[in-house]
Amino acid sequence: MESCHSGGTTSVASDAARIVLVGSPNAGKTSIFNRLTGLNARTGNYPGVTVARSTGLLTVDAQRFAVEDLPGTYGLSPISPDEQVVVSALSGDLPGIGSPDALVLVVDATALRRSLHLVAEVLALHQPTLIALTLTDELGARGGTLDSAALGRALGVPVVGVIAHRGLGIAELRSALTSWREWSRPVLDAPADAAELASWVDSVLLTARYQPAGPDRRTARIDAVLLHPVWGTLVFAAVMVAFFEVIFAFAAPLQSLVEVLFAGLADLVERVVTWPWLAGLLGDAVLGGVGGVVIFLPQILLMFLLVSLLEGIGYMSRAAFLMDRVMGAAGLEGRAFVALLSSFACAVPGIMATRTLPSAKDRIATMMAAPLMTCSARLPVYILLIGLLVSPEERFGPLQVQGLVMFGLYLLGAVSAMVAAWIVKAVQDRDGLLMPFYMEMPPYRIPTLRSIALSMWGSAAAFLRKCGSIILVTTILLWLLLNLPLHTDAELRAAGLDPADDGAVSAYVLDTNAAGAIGRAVEPVFDPLGFDWRVNVGVLASLSAREAFVATLGQIASATDPDNPADALAAMTYTDGAHEGEPVFSAPTVAALLVFFVYALQCMSTVGVMRRETGSWRWPLIAFGYMFALAWLGAWLAHGAVLLASAAGATP
Repeated sequence: MESCHSGGTTSVASDAARIVLVGSPNAGKTSIFNRLTGLNARTGNYPGVTVARSTGLLTVDAQRFAVEDLPGTYGLSPISPDEQVVVSALSGDLPGIGSPDALVLVVDATALRRSLHLVAEVLALHQPTLIALTLTDELGARGGTLDSAALGRALGVPVVGVIAHRGLGIAELRSALTSWREWSRPVLDAPADAAELASWVDSVLLTARYQPAGPDRRTARIDAVLLHPVWGTLVFAAVMVAFFEVIFAFAAPLQSLVEVLFAGLADLVERVVTWPWLAGLLGDAVLGGVGGVVIFLPQILLMFLLVSLLEGIGYMSRAAFLMDRVMGAAGLEGRAFVALLSSFACAVPGIMATRTLPSAKDRIATMMAAPLMTCSARLPVYILLIGLLVSPEERFGPLQVQGLVMFGLYLLGAVSAMVAAWIVKAVQDRDGLLMPFYMEMPPYRIPTLRSIALSMWGSAAAFLRKCGSIILVTTILLWLLLNLPLHTDAELRAAGLDPADDGAVSAYVLDTNAAGAIGRAVEPVFDPLGFDWRVNVGVLASLSAREAFVATLGQIASATDPDNPADALAAMTYTDGAHEGEPVFSAPTVAALLVFFVYALQCMSTVGVMRRETGSWRWPLIAFGYMFALAWLGAWLAHGAVLLASAAGATP
């Protein structure tokens, strides 16, 4: 069978024993999965991170295992789609999958009393079960004690202590899997009656000589500030501002190195490749187009480094707690923030994360809002356009204005997402009640270098795969459109051009190619926004992937000035019409483009996953339509406002 794992699939042999990991959120389940399989499924310390089944292959002593990671759950009475996935997987009700051969129940030692309720339900399934006991180091550090062997005897199942982030106990767990058929089982089920179950829990804890962990005073002192409704919100805003300041301040030198690399490759192509068409394809489409997107890899890496640090430290769960108040104002619960937070990386996992929401109406409202959150695909577009709008030297006190503009764009997207969710929720359910939202605040931890490196590598690999697939295909298609139809020397001379004048010929080709015809055909739609036909082509290309806008402009700039494409964009002017000779990327036009990209749903992958999650084309079409209308209107207002401000500033 094939099952998804962290953005891909892995083929699992039919003779492999199926081992399923089950446990509550934040217990370390996905970390164990990654250690066992060597994969890189995403982990996090807030609920809703794992919203789908992830499967990897493990071989121990010639025995093969299909290890499966399920979404976290506190019990087997599902109230949301992701919890239903857990119940269906354990009962063998998933189509074409069947029942698991054995279960690894991941239990948090610092929350053992609460976890035993899930343990009782899982053991009642009468499947071979092993308990992987996590966070025992933290239990000891906070003065708690636990005899894991005695716990195993009390429950009647094997227990293995695991500290996944340090790799401790993983070898013992792998070894234990080889004897899954011989695992001991409970003689009697835990009682179902609530009072009797509470007595059973007390008995197990007593037998295991369990002393709960004492309060984490350091965490409590920090949370007194970070969870405060005023100070916590101010800290959150400061963290976000610093986030974008760091991206601009530290990524620029690395970006310059990447630019130098691609410039060297372009020179090599020019010297080595003598066939003009092939040289143009490699130089303009691949290096000018795809390379124009890849140069933003340092910013992508730095962004995910910062996100990984915030997640690993434990701050993201605090941010989710703070934003629960905002979610409530929008008619949603705190779990919706987790879905929207996931959309900062990509709207696709954000939409999938809505499976944690018990209410179908909440899921729809959150899906309609998720694409408005600023995903990483917008980052190259924003960096390019902000660079055309604001000089790196401009500062507001100690802060770079470029970073503040970026923060403003992210804030605009987030606020717009809240408003959109509120409107959709209000239209669907004006009197709906909010479901309770429970979230554990994990203690603050220092993330491991391994976890950070894996997160950054996964994000970078996904970005490069996109550049090597969707964007490469798009740039090749655009290159053909930008170079067709072909012009003979006779046609060029008839147009008053010298065929040997490369600059004049390039300008003529740009004005008469197929892409130009397409760009000019949609001018009635985009002309009020101040968009030139070349910008129109980039906007249309970005429907495949937002980064294709950067690739398109990169190709056009390379055709105009292959040595200095950035300068070519800044110097680009209208070639005809009422604005002939004026800069294409004027301040009003750049402002309009920035606002347009805040709102427009330019990602077919997002449309596709929305169709899959909602089961119809109704909501994806509504989302695409309302977001395009918002994008056009917002861009028109931004263009007009900056134009008026510029005119007022020029008035004596």
